[in-house]
Amino acid sequence: MPISPNQGSTAGGTTVTITGTNLANASSVHFGSKTATITANTPTSVTVTSPSGTGTVPVTVTTPAGTSNPLSFFYIGAPFKSSLSPVTGVTAGGNTVTINGTGLSTATAVHFGAATATPTVINDGQLTVAVPAGTGPGPVSVSVTTAGGTNNGFSYTYVDAPTVTALNPNSGPASGGTVVTITGTNLSTTQTVTFGGVPAAFSVISDTSLSAVSPPTPDGQPGPADVVVTTTGGSATIAFTYLAGPGI
Repeated sequence: MPISPNQGSTAGGTTVTITGTNLANASSVHFGSKTATITANTPTSVTVTSPSGTGTVPVTVTTPAGTSNPLSFFYIGAPFKSSLSPVTGVTAGGNTVTINGTGLSTATAVHFGAATATPTVINDGQLTVAVPAGTGPGPVSVSVTTAGGTNNGFSYTYVDAPTVTALNPNSGPASGGTVVTITGTNLSTTQTVTFGGVPAAFSVISDTSLSAVSPPTPDGQPGPADVVVTTTGGSATIAFTYLAGPGI
């Protein structure tokens, strides 16, 4: 007499189907000492909603002809999440997030706000998941659904990709040291600014403005250089020109 599924939340509420023979007119189904709610019954199956419980309990079906042999049902507690990393990413989604905690081995879904993704379970304490696309920038709640239930507790922030629209000034000496104001959008999470691949000191003024100091060119030579601003939402590029110094 199979039972499917054979595990569910300690809070109860799992839909369980028991199949076998001579099951018509079932009067009760017991999960240990508790009675389940019968929702459907045929001569070969009984569908019930599991009551709350803990541990492993015997499941039996009682009909006018008697009580069946027991089957085991395993109660699983709701998952617990201890950490989520990273906690931000692009609105387009696609980056991988790692969730650590306990009770994660039966995880079937991870919800980012209204969007749902299927996780890869590493073990009972860890899973990874590709973040689904968001509806726009901003925070969303993250929950994990397992056979034991659903647990919230973390927030993930979607970040739009940056844009860079202007440099002021847009040129400076090859020796570096030019203070440049970079304007654009979605700049508040800037992680790096590079001039021709060379990291520059910078400070975030606002979501639409940065201040950076041009570094010297790697070879000391004048010419164009790409200024790349990288945020948690991606990267944006604009041109800067290194000028040759005067000679006499």
